[in-house]
Amino acid sequence: MAGDQMTPRPAVFLDRDGVLTESVVVDGVPRPAHSDGTLLPLRPGVEEACARLRRAGLLLICVSNQPDVARGTADIESVNATNRELRAALNLDAVLVCPHDDRDGCECRKPLPGMLLAAADSLDVDLARSVMVGDRWRDIEAGRRAGVTTIFIDNRYDERQPNRPDITGPGLLDVVPQILQVALRITMRDATLDRPAAETLSPSDLAVEIFADGADRASILQLAANPLIKGFTTNPTLMRAVGVTDYEGFAHEVLTAVPGMPVSFEVFADDFDEMERQARRIAEWGDNVYVKIPVTDTKGRPTDRVVSTLSEEGVQLNVTALFTVEQVRWVVDALAGGPRAFISVFAGRIADSGRDPIPIMVDSLEVMAAHPNLKLIWASPREILNIVQADQIGCHVITVTHDLLKKLSSIGKDLDEFSLDTVRMFHRDAASAGFTL
Repeated sequence: MAGDQMTPRPAVFLDRDGVLTESVVVDGVPRPAHSDGTLLPLRPGVEEACARLRRAGLLLICVSNQPDVARGTADIESVNATNRELRAALNLDAVLVCPHDDRDGCECRKPLPGMLLAAADSLDVDLARSVMVGDRWRDIEAGRRAGVTTIFIDNRYDERQPNRPDITGPGLLDVVPQILQVALRITMRDATLDRPAAETLSPSDLAVEIFADGADRASILQLAANPLIKGFTTNPTLMRAVGVTDYEGFAHEVLTAVPGMPVSFEVFADDFDEMERQARRIAEWGDNVYVKIPVTDTKGRPTDRVVSTLSEEGVQLNVTALFTVEQVRWVVDALAGGPRAFISVFAGRIADSGRDPIPIMVDSLEVMAAHPNLKLIWASPREILNIVQADQIGCHVITVTHDLLKKLSSIGKDLDEFSLDTVRMFHRDAASAGFTL
């Protein structure tokens, strides 16, 4: 209820038939699905979409018109039983139903916003950061009247179309990046404040893949046995820092230690033709090798020609050192239709400039959404919070240094326990130092 939440949270209001479940279409027009108490067939991608939105801390609220109850062709008990199955299957926070028809003159039937406003009041919803996702004009109008962002799922019905929805997409999973962009209009500092059950989060709950970033042989061997580590990246700066002098010899040592895991090695040429030559050489080292190509040369010239040429040849790439959405756009164009590839946006360094990287990362996910061969990497994280943030927005991969990985066990740690550990550390260190007054 409203008093249970310290801070209003964004919500995703979801129509049922045609958004969460398959719609029944007769002569091009959707009809209410028959509710017989069992779970209706879910639309493709709905389970994954709801899981991603829930991980981001969003409330999931189904708001459904069921006029067949008023028309006498369905009973409310069966409708409620079907909705209970749906709520359990998708872990929804609430399911609201309007059982009326237009002639009943109720306040809850969409396009009126009654169900949305009632849910907002009882669940303490932040409407300014919420969205309504629907497949009919009634859904979009209800969302508009409630003051939320409207998202239209275009199922190509032969009926009245909605009036200027804010966003249009083919399915719920396709619009997750846009939903997150609306809901996460917040800074890095408070990106997780509203997240329910954050204190119970553990590393095994994370959907974002963790790639270890480093060049220390011993650490790489140790991390290769860690089930949380899904891949490895390195770069010439990291290799130089640990004294690597034989680039190819080091690479083969790493690939022997981590067979099958994706590993990225970077070209170090500044000339475009030489970049391509080095990339082809590196690609020969293994099927799990990704070649890192910088987004520009040292003169600031984009490497789009290099990226597109290598991608067309089937070379798996990791285009790196991106800082802007504009860079992401042209890299996506260069990689479109090619093999699997990574795009590394340096979120940590963006934050070093005093800018919030989350909008850039969310926008990047949106740009990449139509290209399943591409994965976004949150590069250069500075703290464990960044791993949680990357997970919340649906980022595919985060690269983490060995030192930061040592803190991974702190995810979800009880804060009172953390406080006590800190006090004990101060006391222990003072005693060890032999301080006296």
